[in-house]
Amino acid sequence: MVPEGNHLVPLGIADVKRCGSDVTVVALGYYVRESLAVAQELADEGISVEVIDPRTLIPLDVKTIRASVRKTGRLVVVDEAPPTCSAASEIAALAVEDPDTFASLKAPVQRVCGATVPIPYSPGLEDAALPKREDITDAVRGVMDVELLRRSVKTPA
Repeated sequence: MVPEGNHLVPLGIADVKRCGSDVTVVALGYYVRESLAVAQELADEGISVEVIDPRTLIPLDVKTIRASVRKTGRLVVVDEAPPTCSAASEIAALAVEDPDTFASLKAPVQRVCGATVPIPYSPGLEDAALPKREDITDAVRGVMDVELLRRSVKTPA
């Protein structure tokens, strides 16, 4: 929805779309909506998800993200870009570079990203290359259950 009249989005100030206490999800663009849907679904299971929309990446509201991670102890970052050299990588790094934020982590930071391929033109292949709502759900459940996370992480051969 676009508000009527003049509306300014402040640069460098994230929007906490949903408050939570168990997991912080930082989502970019379209994935804010998907993360909010996941947060609603998981609330029925007793998992409280805080969803943050950074709104701008430069400048990035590092203070809000770190404060949320310190509160929840868990971080999932959702980005449609491939994980290498992405905003998700930068946000994950900013969370663990701060000693206080790192010390508060109860689980490894998880990134939910697109496949490491150019985005295909074909709708079916494009769908296969981008993160799904189920991927976000699995990542949140994984950081809540570190044992489940350990079993699901694929290590390179």
